[in-house]
Amino acid sequence: MRAALLLPCAALIVLGGCATTSPQESAAAVASLVQERTGAAPRLTGPGDEAAAAAVAQEVGALLKEPVSMDAAVRIALLNHPGLQATYWEVGLAQADLAQATRLRNPSFGFSRLSGHGEAEIERSIGFDLAGLLTMPLRQRMEARRADAARLTVAAAIERHVLETRKAWVEAVAAQQSLAYARQVNSAADAASELMERMVKAGNASQLDLAREQVFYAEAAAGVMRATRLLDAARERLTRQLGLWGEQTGYTLPERLPDLPPAPHELARIEQTALARRLDVQAARTAAQQLAADLGLTRTTRFVNVLELGYHNKNETGAERANGYEVGLELPLFDWGGARVARAEALYMQAVHRVADTAITARSEARESYLGYRAGYDLARHYRDEIIPLRKKIADETLLRYNGMLASPFELLADAREQAQAVSGYIEALKEFWLADATLEGALGGRQNEQVREHQK
Repeated sequence: MRAALLLPCAALIVLGGCATTSPQESAAAVASLVQERTGAAPRLTGPGDEAAAAAVAQEVGALLKEPVSMDAAVRIALLNHPGLQATYWEVGLAQADLAQATRLRNPSFGFSRLSGHGEAEIERSIGFDLAGLLTMPLRQRMEARRADAARLTVAAAIERHVLETRKAWVEAVAAQQSLAYARQVNSAADAASELMERMVKAGNASQLDLAREQVFYAEAAAGVMRATRLLDAARERLTRQLGLWGEQTGYTLPERLPDLPPAPHELARIEQTALARRLDVQAARTAAQQLAADLGLTRTTRFVNVLELGYHNKNETGAERANGYEVGLELPLFDWGGARVARAEALYMQAVHRVADTAITARSEARESYLGYRAGYDLARHYRDEIIPLRKKIADETLLRYNGMLASPFELLADAREQAQAVSGYIEALKEFWLADATLEGALGGRQNEQVREHQK
């Protein structure tokens, strides 16, 4: 009997060491997944790890010394953002649950002593969760699937943060570029207003002409104030995405957006790419598989809620010690487990429909983002190759005629205003293109490397 009871104990000891509570392995898997899709990897920093915290602070400080590029912004966010770190620790929770699934409940020990009339009776017992031991392989597989789902969910959340960081960077740099140009326009409008005042004094212009230039100067000044406000808001959004505070908020950005690429990406089978690479789709599939496995466990254990096996002995005064065993079983008289099975089935069907909904959404977003990307590229290229060169040509011809006294200063000033509008339109079109580029990456599950693009052609 004692040898039989030692078997569950030995199994408990062996299975208890199958999974570790350290989150580093799961965190490394998430980091590899994120780096494959974004080009940068997050880093999990634990409590009391001063060396790791100092290394992160040093790396972030080095990145902030130079104008923060888009890739540098993503790197800073992955290392420094506290909310992202909180999300990252979800893998630690999942790893702890997986480790817990490899451990049985602690054995229970009972002791009682009764005495009277010169006699004493002593009972001792020790019990084990036999049902937990029998279902442990199933629970381990379930928690392993939950850990996989948690890794996908965390990686998807990090990827979304990267996407929002890139968009915030584009908005901030575009706002800075727009403010710089608005100041140039304001300075030119100021000079034009002074010129018109001198012309009015000389009798070469009317008060109407002066009022037109003055209102243009006033509107240019309002444009500077508006651009300043937009830049402040855009920088604050980017600062929040980076997780910066205090002196760190004084970082600098590049003066202008990146130039338009020579050619847009030619991507085919974008729907298939989205379904294969998007983490939200993979997470939904994993959740459905997990619930299917849970349904199997629910059906397996629907009649057995509590099953305990224990060793029991008893001593009485003047009698030999009696040994035996005891089994505890919850009888399914009122609850046959049908409600638990029905609930599990309902959750599974809910998950199946969510997988379908996620797939439909992913396909649609892939199509929409690619169409927006191509339209954004075409518009920005149209400004760059058509509108801006023509505006420059008109400005050069107008200036040439003005120098030859064939054009009036009114024509020169009117052309300057129209040219300013064209340049502002180009900056806006370039911003929209880079925002569409970031959106396309998110819709297709991360950056599309050259191998993926070649496979799609």
